[in-house]
Amino acid sequence: MATQYQSVLMQYRLVSSRPVASTSTVIARLWLAVFCGYTTLGATIQLLPGYLTSRFHAGPLAVGICVGVAFAASAVFRPIAGRRGDLGLSQRTATAGAVLTAVGALGHLVAPGLWAIVVARLAMGVGEAALFSGTLPWVLRLSTGSGAARQAGWFGLSMWSGLSCGPLLATVLSSTGGSDRAAWLTVAALPVASIVLVTGLRDTTEATAPERSSILPSGWHTPGAILGLAAYGYGTIASILVLYLAGRRSNVEGLALAVFSLAFLVIRAAGSPAVDRIGGARVAVATMLVSALGLAVLPLLGDPTVLAAIALAGAGVALIYPATSRMTLRSAAQHNAGAAMGAMTSLWDLGILVAGPVSGTLVSHAGYTVAFEVAAAAAAVGAGIAAASAGPGRRFTAGARLSRATRRSRR
Repeated sequence: MATQYQSVLMQYRLVSSRPVASTSTVIARLWLAVFCGYTTLGATIQLLPGYLTSRFHAGPLAVGICVGVAFAASAVFRPIAGRRGDLGLSQRTATAGAVLTAVGALGHLVAPGLWAIVVARLAMGVGEAALFSGTLPWVLRLSTGSGAARQAGWFGLSMWSGLSCGPLLATVLSSTGGSDRAAWLTVAALPVASIVLVTGLRDTTEATAPERSSILPSGWHTPGAILGLAAYGYGTIASILVLYLAGRRSNVEGLALAVFSLAFLVIRAAGSPAVDRIGGARVAVATMLVSALGLAVLPLLGDPTVLAAIALAGAGVALIYPATSRMTLRSAAQHNAGAAMGAMTSLWDLGILVAGPVSGTLVSHAGYTVAFEVAAAAAAVGAGIAAASAGPGRRFTAGARLSRATRRSRR
């Protein structure tokens, strides 16, 4: 009797409450919310070095720690956020993440010392993880089984686009001659927009995970390793490319990251639908080989042909997240999809976190060429792992498991 009452009460709440937004509207608002949050993160990465140097007289090591600690926090919290999404708590998790991101951004402005900056960066890292990995399960539940990986790729573009647009926003704010206070207040306003976008939504989908489900389920290890190796190449580009081009007095220094980002965004937008058709492992092999080629030839080319290598490196990274998402979703249990995706995405954060200090150390002791070649080797290893995971038996087994899970969910 109690169960019937709860069922009737739930139906009454769904019918009597405010109208439910369409699926496309929900996904669009979540996309924009994540984009705003990650634009804030990208902007702080650009603003932070100069801000720490001028206000706290911080050295390179302190700056590196303050930048990297946000990625470390994201890596730890992503599986937790994903599991909360699986439990049907996406809206609450995303709202809390947006609040933490806004508080963290403001924390940079009022911090009395470097310890407070570290606390603010931790808050931002946890907030960003909650905002993306907490809402991704919601998006997956709104998607059909056959298009889940494609939708994950499109939704992931919100994160990468924000990280690309954030530094541009910070550059514009700095070039206008405004104060640090104005810049940080502007950046902190973006996650407030995220709060508004998420708060008005209701998740009416059915939670997929049991209460005692694991935050580190099966299915994420192999695609996570591939994604982490791709992230190492991305982190190497972000850490040393501009310094390398400036050191050799290149004429294309100012275009380098723009070319990388443009190639990334174009290939991601155009190629994501092909991942479901071709297969995640096959796309991962191809994209990692393209990345390896771009990284390997980059230090061997002069101006302006070096831009072609940079574009290859950007194009190579573009489809790795949709590809590894496809691999994860084919292997993970349906009720743990969010937690598995969160754990897999954590390896991206760790790859970037490792790339900065490792590539910097290699440059100091062996030169830029060796640093880029190590990144190319990492991408080649990732391609090998993807090729080994694409065996016919494993593809058939995973596909059958996904098909059975989809049929069960429709009953």
